[in-house]
Amino acid sequence: MNDWFYRTDRFLGMNSDWHHADWVYFGIPMDFTASFQPGSRFGPARVRESSYGIETYSWAQDQDLEDLKIHDAGDIELPYGNVPASLSRIHEAANQVLAEGKRFFGLGGEHLVTLPLIQAVVSRYPDLVVVHWDAHADLREEYLGERLSHATVLRRVAEILKPQHLFQFGIRSGTKEEAEFARRHTRLYSHQVLEPLTRVLDELQGRPVYVTIDIDVVDPAYMPGTGTPEPGGISSQEALSALRQLAGLNVVSMDLVEAMPAHDVSQRSGVLAAKMVREAFLAIGR
Repeated sequence: MNDWFYRTDRFLGMNSDWHHADWVYFGIPMDFTASFQPGSRFGPARVRESSYGIETYSWAQDQDLEDLKIHDAGDIELPYGNVPASLSRIHEAANQVLAEGKRFFGLGGEHLVTLPLIQAVVSRYPDLVVVHWDAHADLREEYLGERLSHATVLRRVAEILKPQHLFQFGIRSGTKEEAEFARRHTRLYSHQVLEPLTRVLDELQGRPVYVTIDIDVVDPAYMPGTGTPEPGGISSQEALSALRQLAGLNVVSMDLVEAMPAHDVSQRSGVLAAKMVREAFLAIGR
């Protein structure tokens, strides 16, 4: 495992070694295409630090993170500023985890890191369904002349999935062209997450599911520490409740991106991100 990762502080309660782990958690410190506020490359380290401000036990789920077999591998070592090489390295790291029969949870970093993660997963699950929570549609064909950007990442994902296999929740920002593309090619549910997700759970049952969450789906009143805050989002309570609805789905891997706790002097952003990681694992990790 040392080929791709370097160790940092371990996330609270992730005590399993590599060989015995069912899940591998790793950070992806990349923000090279950030268009508003850079700094999400520091997110993985700050979220680990913030995890020590919460408990391993969840009152809502009556489960403890220490009872799961999760290995925190550290962060993927990336060549700073080199987007193609970084995406290639992320893809190889994800492949290494999947080749061992394990699932992964990637903590970004900007949202573009999701593309190589999903590319690795879809090669093993051709019928993969992607569940996407975000403030932004991220469906642009290109952004500032670039096809690989945090603003285009779900457009690239849609191109490698089967039609209507991309479910988008909480979206409240995008261009007219993105809205038209979504109406033709994705399953888009704007502004809310919990209620529409609950409605489609039966449809998702038994299918391989990848979950990608841009933390700016949460309103900046609760989550100011993110790169592109967008007013009008969901509450922290809705985000945590929606994560618990993932229980029973076949979530084959997952990521959480765009956390920037360093931009929030109150530190509530890092604590919320850490709690979302915990609640997600307790819902899907068994």
